Amino acid sequence: MAEPAIQVTDLVKVYREKSSHPVRALDGLTLTVREGEIFGLLGRNGAGKTTLLRILTTLIEPTSGRVTILHRDAVKNPLEVRKNICVVLQENAVELYLSVRDNFFTFARFHSIPAGEVRSRTNRVIEQFGLGDYADQKVIDLSSGLKRRVQVAKVFMVDKPIIFLDEATTGMDPVNKRATIDAIREQARRGRTIFLTTHILQEAEELCDTIAIIDHGKRLACGSLQQIKSLARHALDITLTFDTLTDATLSELRALPSTKFEHTDNTVDMCVAGGEVAVLELVARLARQQRVLHVEMSSATLEDAFFELLRKSAHRPPGTTEDGGLSP
Repeated sequence: MAEPAIQVTDLVKVYREKSSHPVRALDGLTLTVREGEIFGLLGRNGAGKTTLLRILTTLIEPTSGRVTILHRDAVKNPLEVRKNICVVLQENAVELYLSVRDNFFTFARFHSIPAGEVRSRTNRVIEQFGLGDYADQKVIDLSSGLKRRVQVAKVFMVDKPIIFLDEATTGMDPVNKRATIDAIREQARRGRTIFLTTHILQEAEELCDTIAIIDHGKRLACGSLQQIKSLARHALDITLTFDTLTDATLSELRALPSTKFEHTDNTVDMCVAGGEVAVLELVARLARQQRVLHVEMSSATLEDAFFELLRKSAHRPPGTTEDGGLSP
């Protein structure tokens, strides 16, 4: 098994504002990120993702607990940690009045890349991120999605072993997003450790080797995609399309124990708990009562597991977690 690249142990962060009550953003969080993996951190707004990222990148210090990056203490040795990481935060970090190419040149010189390598590395990331048509344009003239792509591409100019990406594909169109995802995969294949946060669950499902879900500063689950999805193993995604959907049938469907329920015209999309046999019996009964034009069922997705964990978190006694042994 690969060595830990990032180790978070019993991490607590309390914000103490003079005008309000203390806010406990992280509450005893423990995580391990292995070298060379793509690690995804998921959680709703306010779950503690940004606070954790800022601690990991030495921008703020924790209230208690310990963080090590490549066996270096992030609080005691922040400069040593910074020498080994690259970071893309949500804030814009590009020089708007420089061209795309000059942004890369400037970033390379800032990181002391040898002069003979600057141009070749710049050409490499321009090609990798599909920025050839924009290389000589000022960044201020680009769309928000392209600005974001330039910002992400910059970190691939330097050979730091760990990359932190905070909502890397925000604002990108599908083409930009695909180029960025492919670049992240390529960097992981080269042995770099990628730590990313995202609100796009499909992106995490596609990219990540390990996924952690946190809420209110606590870990709800941490493991492989299949391990996370297994936490919602009794859930099924169901799509039902009726010839005519009556109010009575709609009310009956809404009464089922579901974590997702969407209704459009005569079609209902839902995620329900219960074994497959019970669901088939329900569909058969509805088909006898009125015409069902289309039925589609599939096993639980990461989204299903995510919402199931959040639902359970809201009813869980303090001090407990969901994942049990699901921790790398």
